[in-house]
Amino acid sequence: MASSENEDCCVDGTDSGILPTNGTIPKDDGADSGTVPTNGTISKDEGDVIGLNFGRTKIKGPVGISTVERDAEYYRMNHAHRGLALIFNHEFFDSQHLRPRAGTMADWENLHNTLHNLGFEVITHHNAIFKEITNGIDEAASRDFTNVDCFIMAVLSHGENGILHAKDTAYKPENLWAKFTADKCITLAGKPKLFFIQACQGDGLDSGVTLRTQVDGPSDTFRIPSHADFLIAYSTIPGFYSWRNTQKGSWFIQALCAELQLHAYSKNLLSILTSVVRRVAFDFESNVPDSYEMHAKKQIPCFTSMLTRLVQFTPRGAIQN
Repeated sequence: MASSENEDCCVDGTDSGILPTNGTIPKDDGADSGTVPTNGTISKDEGDVIGLNFGRTKIKGPVGISTVERDAEYYRMNHAHRGLALIFNHEFFDSQHLRPRAGTMADWENLHNTLHNLGFEVITHHNAIFKEITNGIDEAASRDFTNVDCFIMAVLSHGENGILHAKDTAYKPENLWAKFTADKCITLAGKPKLFFIQACQGDGLDSGVTLRTQVDGPSDTFRIPSHADFLIAYSTIPGFYSWRNTQKGSWFIQALCAELQLHAYSKNLLSILTSVVRRVAFDFESNVPDSYEMHAKKQIPCFTSMLTRLVQFTPRGAIQN
């Protein structure tokens, strides 16, 4: 049953910062190489780029050290250190058009404690301007991650389609992870890099649909793409509001922390995030009784995974097979 949060008489807010003013599948044409072998030979792969000719120059990229075998199903999660968790928490903004994010300190405390208990070194930047964000990212990316399991970054802020807000200006989310690709942060190559973003992605409102339940009862050398081993989770889908309770914090961070606290050591991260999506979708509903447009609305988080293995947290000191 959806929770309207009436028990504490709080009002839900959104992370757009601004209230609304109003209420073909392509055909599969075969291999992307452009050629299909008919005589047992191997066809050449081509990129879908026009007008670029790279010739036959072989570029030798940076070489990282993998701590797991090529086809291992799980990332290694028993290094000497769990890793760094970087949190950018925004409550106040310079622009008068961006409302203070009441409830975000509850999110920050919940997330900080959850990640700390998982063994992360947690560093927080509160109400950072864009320069402070980039400095924090540069400092983190310059670290030696050789003896850590993974890296986490979380951003709690206002947002719109394709942008996030620092205290003083807007910026593109790509700025968050660009410095952590395998070619730029070599000691994180082959390790999970997890990004959690609590922010609106538009001003769309989801009224939901009522459903009736009906059921019938040896190590080798290998190359990886620079953007491998990333996971980016958003509190809502593109084009829609992200809701935040003014006392308890955002729905997404509440659900994420609850699931991590319950299942971090018993489920892999993709299973945990699926439970987060379900919890937000089923258990929450906006409580804005003085606004018909905003009242009784729903939300669905989403995530994009470029992970090449499963993330399964292990208790610190545990032996991983």
